[in-house]
This record gives sequence, structure tokens and C-alpha cells, in this order.
Amino acid sequence: MSGTAFLQICYILTFAMLSASFILIICRIVIGPSLPDRVLALDLLVNAAVGFIVAFGIRTGFSIYVDIAIALGLVGFLSTVALARFIHRRGDISVERSVATTDGEA
Repeated sequence: MSGTAFLQICYILTFAMLSASFILIICRIVIGPSLPDRVLALDLLVNAAVGFIVAFGIRTGFSIYVDIAIALGLVGFLSTVALARFIHRRGDISVERSVATTDGEA
């Protein structure tokens, strides 16, 4: 087996595994029992997209795709942190509201 044929097989396997992971991640987003599960699945989806972009960049030989993947990874990380803060504060707000309503009733 030549090096080119081996590399082609590796590309096919890489894109097949990334496609399978995309399908499984979408299932987790749809089925996910809670909001934090969905947020983590969205973060994983961004990471899989970064994997796709990097694999495509390696296949085509253009290094600009690596820069795009880095930017997407940073945006994905920041969005995950923002959603995690939202979920955390949403929990704190619901606690404050329940305390405020019980104080008002007494």
C-alpha cells in the first residue's frame, strides 16, 4: 500500500467518524434531559466542527483553515462560558424570587 492510498483511507475514516459524531451530538441536543446537557452538546458540536475544518484544511493544504478553526474554537468556548453563567445565574434568580415571595407572604 502506498503512502497516498493510506492517506486517502485516513481521510475517509476521519470524515466518517466526524460525521458519526455529528449525528450522535445532534441526538444528544434533541434528547438531552436538561439544559446543561444541551449546552455541553453544543460545545461538543463546535469542537467537532473545528475537527472538520482542521481535517479539511489538512486535506486541501490551505493553512487558512487552521486560523478559522482557532477562531471558531475561541467563539465556541466563550459562548459555552456565557451559557454556563446564564444557567448559574438563572438558578440564583429563582432562589431569590422564592425567598422574596415567602418573605412577602409572612
